[in-house]
Amino acid sequence: MAINNTAKWLTVGLFVLHALACSHQKKDDTASGAAAADSELPVQLTSEGAATTAKVDIPSYPLRSEKDLDRLMEQVGNARVVLLGEASHGTHEYYAWRAALSKRLIQEKGFDFIAVEGEWADSYRVNEFVKGTRQDSAAAVRLLRHYNRWPTWMWGNYEVASLVTWLNGHNQRAATEKVGFYGLDVYCLWEALADLVPRLEGRDPAAAQAAQKAHRCFQPYNSDAQDYAMAVARADRACGLETSRLWKSMEKLTGGAVPQDENLFVAQQHALVAMNGERYYRAMTSSNTESWNIRDRHMMETLKRLLERHGPSSKAIVWEHNTHVGDARYTDMASSGEVNVGQLARQQLGRDNVFIVGFGSYQGSVIAADAWGAPIKRMPVPEAKEGSWEDLLHATGATNKLILSKDLREVPFFKRRLGHRAIGVVYNPRVERFGNYVPSVIPQRYDAFIYLDKTTALHPLETPVKGNEPPDLYPSGT
Repeated sequence: MAINNTAKWLTVGLFVLHALACSHQKKDDTASGAAAADSELPVQLTSEGAATTAKVDIPSYPLRSEKDLDRLMEQVGNARVVLLGEASHGTHEYYAWRAALSKRLIQEKGFDFIAVEGEWADSYRVNEFVKGTRQDSAAAVRLLRHYNRWPTWMWGNYEVASLVTWLNGHNQRAATEKVGFYGLDVYCLWEALADLVPRLEGRDPAAAQAAQKAHRCFQPYNSDAQDYAMAVARADRACGLETSRLWKSMEKLTGGAVPQDENLFVAQQHALVAMNGERYYRAMTSSNTESWNIRDRHMMETLKRLLERHGPSSKAIVWEHNTHVGDARYTDMASSGEVNVGQLARQQLGRDNVFIVGFGSYQGSVIAADAWGAPIKRMPVPEAKEGSWEDLLHATGATNKLILSKDLREVPFFKRRLGHRAIGVVYNPRVERFGNYVPSVIPQRYDAFIYLDKTTALHPLETPVKGNEPPDLYPSGT
C-alpha cells in the first residue's frame, strides 16, 4: 500500500520524541538508576529425558525515556566502537532509540561518526550534508531521496531525516572536528566507478586509466548485478582482473596507506567498493556463505579505514541489522562458516573496545515487501514464537526494558541457544516462525539488549526506485 507523506513528519526530532513518549509501557515508579527488577520466569528444562520446571531470573531496567539510557551509557564505558542493531530494516522504534543513543554518545562521549549498513556513494553525500552549512529538515528529506536503490526505505525515511538534520545542526556548533556519516556496504559498484574516474583525471593518469577500463568492463551489464553474476557463472566474462588492477593502482598512488587527503581517501574507497563489489557479485551465484563473508569483511575493513582516517583516539557508532552486529560465533551462523561485523570487530579491535547492543520486539508492524523489488507494505509482526528470546521477555512483563548481558552470562539457562527473531526486507508474517529465528546465546552475542514490547512501522519517503539497478542486501535480505 502507499505510504502517505505529510508535513508533520518534517518536524525535526518528532520521531524520537514519539518513540520515547509513546513506548507502550505500563507506569513504573522505579528510578532509572535503581537496581534491576528481577523477573522470575518459569521455564521448562529437560534433563536425561525428564522434563522439570525451574525459575529463571531475567534482571532488567525500565526503558521509558532518554534518561533511562544512563545505565547503558555507563556500560559502554570507554569502548571505541558501539554497534547498534535492529531486528528489522523497517521498524520506527529501532531507528528512534538508536538515534537517541547516538546523540548521547556524540554529545557525552565524543564519538566521531556514524557508519551505517548503506552504500558508500550515497552515504558520502549525507556526510557532506551534515558537515556543510546549516540546512533544514526539508533539505534533509530531499537529500535522502538519493537512496533510490531498492530497498529505498532503509535510509530514505523520515526517522533518518530527523537524525541527519540534528547532525547538521550539531556540527554548526562543533568546536573541533565535525561528526561524520558514512556507508559501510559493498553495493553501488557502478556508482563508485562512475564517481572515481573524474576524481583521478588530472591527478594520476595511470590510476585514471585503470578506473576507466574497469568502468567500461561493467557497462555492458547496465548496472544489473544479476546479469553480471550469471555472466561470470557461465565464464563469459569477469571484470575482477580490471578491479584488482585498479586497486593496485590506488595502492601505488597512496603508498599503501589510508590517505589523509579527503578526496584521495574517497577515491580509494570507491576503488575498494569496486574490487570487493565485483568479488561479492561473482560469489553470489555459487555460495551464499562466501558472498556474505565478502560483504561483512568489506564492511569491517571500511570501518577500520574510517577509524584510521579519523585518528588513533577516534570513536565510531555503527547502525546495522542484528545479523551483522551480533557476534556470529554465538549463533548458528558459525556452523555454516559465516562471520559478521560484530565478530570481526571483537577479534580485530579487542572485546573491551567494542560494545554491541541488540534490539528486538514482541509484536507490532513493520515496513517490508513480499518479494525482491516489490512495492513496500506495512505488515503486521505477529506475537513472537513461543519459547523465543522475545517471548521470554514479554512473559516477564509487557513493557520496554534494557537487559545487560553481564547479569545473564553466568546463568546456566542463558548459556544455551534461544530463538531470536530476525526480519529481512522480504518478509511473510504468516510463515515467519519457520525461518525468521536465529538460534543465539544472547548474553554472548550482545553486551546489552533493548527490548521494545510493541513496535510500529517505519515512515519511508516516497522515492521512485532507480531503473535497472540491482537491489541492495540481495540475496540475504538483512
